[in-house]
Amino acid sequence: MKYIQKAPAKINLAIDVLSKRPDGFHDVKMIMQSVALYDVISLKPVHGGRITVTSNSKNIPTDGKNIVYKTAEYIRHKYNVKSGVEIHIEKNIPISAGLAGGSTDAAAVLKLLDKAWNLKLTKTEMLEAAKKLGSDVPFCITGGTALAEGLGEKLTNLKSMPECYILLAKPDMDISTKEVYEGIDLEEITRRPDIDAIIEAINEGNLNKIGDNLWNVLEYVTIKKCPLIKDIKEKLMEYGALGSVMSGSGPTVFGLFKDQSQAYMAYEHIKQMVNEIFVVKPLPSDCNM
Repeated sequence: MKYIQKAPAKINLAIDVLSKRPDGFHDVKMIMQSVALYDVISLKPVHGGRITVTSNSKNIPTDGKNIVYKTAEYIRHKYNVKSGVEIHIEKNIPISAGLAGGSTDAAAVLKLLDKAWNLKLTKTEMLEAAKKLGSDVPFCITGGTALAEGLGEKLTNLKSMPECYILLAKPDMDISTKEVYEGIDLEEITRRPDIDAIIEAINEGNLNKIGDNLWNVLEYVTIKKCPLIKDIKEKLMEYGALGSVMSGSGPTVFGLFKDQSQAYMAYEHIKQMVNEIFVVKPLPSDCNM
């Protein structure tokens, strides 16, 4: 039997980096949001212990370096599963883009393996497994709108973001999250996001206020690597975005629009500047469970 699941991308309405931990990782505070841009994961259990990963994309690994492969391997060993699995990734989310493309695929595989191998995991067990696989994977299990703290794994579900249109624009550059975090200088950060203001705006359903408070401190690092990010942000605001910011460690930039026609007008004006571009909608809270 084949199991299929859509894996949605995420954006960050805000990212603050609070401190560097003794283990070299960073404590963060972020607002995360699922959006309607999906990879599609197909999974089929097979006899024997072999794990096989394939994809329509030639730009991702299909061996043990792939987080999907690591997920299947981890779950198989943890729960002493004897059978193997064939996994296919239909890749639509841009790669190395700040949109959690790998993490969301891992989350989808976790859910599918729970069904395919009849593990009957609780939500708590699934989230614990997700934490072992990557800091964005727990959010990708639950989806929707959430405050993420710690390494990103401590989640507080929030009210759903108000209806809007989100233009995603990825320049023709891949960014390493590891390199961005290694490059951040906490002393250099002169402006930090007002996370409480964004949560208040979400609770009020105030899209203008959300737009006014979008901010990501990782831009201090990534814009040096990709100056086009600043230009795209300015263009999105010029063409009517209520706010614009880089997602994750970049280089994808997004703008919030109340009106679909305005979002597509901006799309037409900036599509020549970028490699990949989409207009999507936010997904409601607990959309993934």
